[in-house]
Amino acid sequence: MPKSLMDTTTLHNGVKMPWFGLGVFKVEEGSEVIESVKAAIKNGYRSIDTAAIYQNEEGVGQGIKESGVARDELFITTKVWNSEQGYDTTLQAFETSLSKLGLDYLDLYLIHWPGLDSSKFKDTWKAIEKLYKDGRVRAIGVSNFHVHQLQELIKDAEVKPMVNQVEFHPHLTQRELLAYCQSEGIQLEAWSPLKQGQLLSDPTINEIAEKYQKSTAQIILRWDLQNKVVTIPKSIKEHRIIENADVFDFELSAEDMERISGLNKDERVGPNPDEFNRGFEE
Repeated sequence: MPKSLMDTTTLHNGVKMPWFGLGVFKVEEGSEVIESVKAAIKNGYRSIDTAAIYQNEEGVGQGIKESGVARDELFITTKVWNSEQGYDTTLQAFETSLSKLGLDYLDLYLIHWPGLDSSKFKDTWKAIEKLYKDGRVRAIGVSNFHVHQLQELIKDAEVKPMVNQVEFHPHLTQRELLAYCQSEGIQLEAWSPLKQGQLLSDPTINEIAEKYQKSTAQIILRWDLQNKVVTIPKSIKEHRIIENADVFDFELSAEDMERISGLNKDERVGPNPDEFNRGFEE
């Protein structure tokens, strides 16, 4: 089990990815995102996750630059948006993201959503494989892919995705997907681990939090890690950024892990990837 913020999981190509990072979904471009990235890095975070559609890649890049931490100590992820999918457009989108971030290479590049047309994400994947083979990105993966979409992608892929970043929390435990990814050597990563804050008032988790003398958020984030799921909670407040990462000094019992998993309702805050096509048809 990870013992500190610096601890990493090893992806199937040997690249080390931190178990814990900062997500910046809906964090405003400009000073808000710059300050939250700097606060995270200052307090030991090494992984930052953004996306083209978040429209804050420049601020993330600025925060990285101002952090004073060497580039090779950081793990930076961004994602290609739906409207840019396809071979040539993906290569172009990558260059745009890289230049906004002010970086020479990426640590992880993801397809943001599968969309409803698998031939489209296969073309996108070919472009991402090229970037990987050219050494422009150290690891490649997908986001929001169900098992059947992963199987479809892998069928024609030269390089298997190293990561699948999905909505994952105690109301959406994704057991089948987690088991499949683990059997295929694909690292599962959780976005919206706190269900956008909706889980913070859950009585069961609150009761467990009291028992361990931890916050509800810390219990959920620890549950992620013990499920061997990389997690990237979002916060713009420094004290919360520090608190979220204070999850390495305790361990949930098997019984408490089960109690939390038992809260599953297969309930999402985001769209179901089988139905989500925004940005593809524009």
